[in-house]
Amino acid sequence: MSGNIIRTYLAYLSKERGYSEHTVYAYKKDLNRFLNYIKSKANSILEAKKEHIREFLADEFERGLHPKTVSRRLAALKSFYNYCVEIKEIESNPAIFVESPKLPTTLPDYLDLSKLSDILSIPLKETLLGSRDLAMLELFYSTGMRLSELVNLNVNHLDFSSQMVKVIGKGKKERLIPFGEKAKDSIENYLKMRKIEGNFQLVSDPLFVSNRNKRISQRTVQRRVRMYLVSFAGSGSSGPHTLRHAFATHLLERGADIRSVKELLGHDSLSSTQIYTHIQPEKMKEIYKRAHPHGTNKERS
Repeated sequence: MSGNIIRTYLAYLSKERGYSEHTVYAYKKDLNRFLNYIKSKANSILEAKKEHIREFLADEFERGLHPKTVSRRLAALKSFYNYCVEIKEIESNPAIFVESPKLPTTLPDYLDLSKLSDILSIPLKETLLGSRDLAMLELFYSTGMRLSELVNLNVNHLDFSSQMVKVIGKGKKERLIPFGEKAKDSIENYLKMRKIEGNFQLVSDPLFVSNRNKRISQRTVQRRVRMYLVSFAGSGSSGPHTLRHAFATHLLERGADIRSVKELLGHDSLSSTQIYTHIQPEKMKEIYKRAHPHGTNKERS
């Protein structure tokens, strides 16, 4: 019974909610982990109590799991039991009043404009591989889109006349994001290298492809982007998400409204976007120290 209801729930996440394969797999892993735990405590996963869930999470902590992983376990359980309530398998959600573990606050990797310019100067746009990599880097920085959103782009998702790109985000939600001239030029150069010309609106081919002319994989994009970032930004700047962070941070530094940045990033809540504002006080302190007469402890004549 327990296994069946979990399979039904995972199918619901995939088909009805549009969750990615990666997310569904993570939830499956979390629920199976709890299922193995609850077997010695109750006859079914549907008979679990709040105390069982708290004990389970405590055990996960003792195993040395990161608070973020334990928090995801709880999120999976809350979502699963909400589903069970909706389909009337149980009357109430036993996980609803279990608190999430406190997560350590981590600031996003930060790239200033000079480092970013250095990174974008590396790919050789005269070659097919270099032109592709430059187009990916420019599009990441110009739009702040997620890795999964970039790899799923087709040529006709971009409108070059209005410089807007349609992306399909989490839960299959569509949004339009503007992109800049540099991204436009690099993408057009890449498509020219691929011999794709004419009316791009009629081309449904994948925008970015591998050496075998197949849609590029997320792993390949991560590897290529990391290679360029590490060259100038160091090992801390690890992948495409760093460019997404740079996009958001640079917009906010130049006075963009945080709610507009939230929409561009495709965040569901403002709290997800607010982490980028934590970088700004440090930037303000730098400006203050540099510009204000009493900003430093230098000797005054």
